[in-house]
Order: sequence, then C-alpha cells, then structure tokens
Amino acid sequence: MLGSLHNYRRICKDTLYPDEKELPLLAKSLCGVLAGWTVSFVAAPIEHVKARLQIQYDAKTKHFSGPIDCASKLIKQGGIRNGLYKGLFATMLFRTNFLFWWGSYDVFTNWFTKNTNMSTAAINFWAGGLGATVFWITAYPSDVVKQQILTDDIKNPKYKTWMQAARSVYHRTGWKGFFRGFGPSIIRSFPANAAALASFEAVMRFLH
Repeated sequence: MLGSLHNYRRICKDTLYPDEKELPLLAKSLCGVLAGWTVSFVAAPIEHVKARLQIQYDAKTKHFSGPIDCASKLIKQGGIRNGLYKGLFATMLFRTNFLFWWGSYDVFTNWFTKNTNMSTAAINFWAGGLGATVFWITAYPSDVVKQQILTDDIKNPKYKTWMQAARSVYHRTGWKGFFRGFGPSIIRSFPANAAALASFEAVMRFLH
C-alpha cells in the first residue's frame, strides 16, 4: 500500500504539478484513495478468506481446513468474481477512507514540524499513529458492513447490495452496531501504523 501511495504521488507530481515544490493536500489525499483501491484487489480475497476462517473458530462444524482449502471452496461455490472476490466493492469503499488517513497524516506532520522540536522520525511516528486513528474513526462503520458481506452465504446471499447490509446492521443494533469492537481495533492500530509509517519514511529518506 505504501509503495502504491508513493508511486501515485510521484506520477501526480510529475504530470499535474511539475512546477510545484510539493503536492497540495487534496492531491496527496486523493492519491491515498487510489492506493487504497489498488491494494483492494490484493486485500479483498485475503480478507474474505480471513473472515470465513474467523467465524468458524467457535462453530461445531468446520467447513474449511485452512486458508488454501477455504479459497478453493469459495471459488468452487461462486467462481472468482462472486466467490473469492465477493465483497470487493465493500473493500474498496472501506479503503476510500484512506483519504482521511493520508490527508490527516500530512496535516499532523506539518503541525508537528512547525510547533515542536521533535525529530523527523518521532514526527513520522506520531503523525502516522494519529492519522491511522482518524482513518479508523471514519472507516470503522464501513468495515463492519464489509464483514457482514464477507461472511454472507455465497450461493444464497442475504445481502444483494452494500446498503442492504448497512441497513441490516442498523435495524439489529442501531448506530452502536457500526462501532462494535471499535476499542480493541483502535488500540492495535496506533502503535502498528505509527511504527510502519516511521519505518517507511526512514527507508524513503535513505533511498533519496
């Protein structure tokens, strides 16, 4: 994902803003969306298999013996598009919220740079963690809906559209249902993404 983001920003800079020192905030944010959509084509089948395996952990009957068996059976049941890649649109919609991640990351980076004496690595760490927090606040409801779609029956799906799945969550649990499990996710998100962003920026500085 970070590689795609870097490439999209470089292409955008070279083609649309060749005379500017750096990309405008909106352009940086939109490149984040493009990176999210790109990685969705890799992430969608992986997340689908992961979701199927997770819901069978507590089940008495195991339908899949592992990731490979799960992927194989999903393809047999629905083919590539409606089986393995079921939920691709929901995955892309979820990652559209990268707009807020990379937009806020840039805002936090600029603020820390102007208002603190922290090192570049520390700024990357804190901006990365806070940006990820903004992302999860905005994206978590769509992630909940995505999980409903990914665990829906392949042959006889309950949800024909994303909106049907969203309405189902609301009718069953109200607005709180869109943030069920939010706490643990946000706690894991900050340190993991802060470290990832700090490492990525360090590598990019080394390469340049």
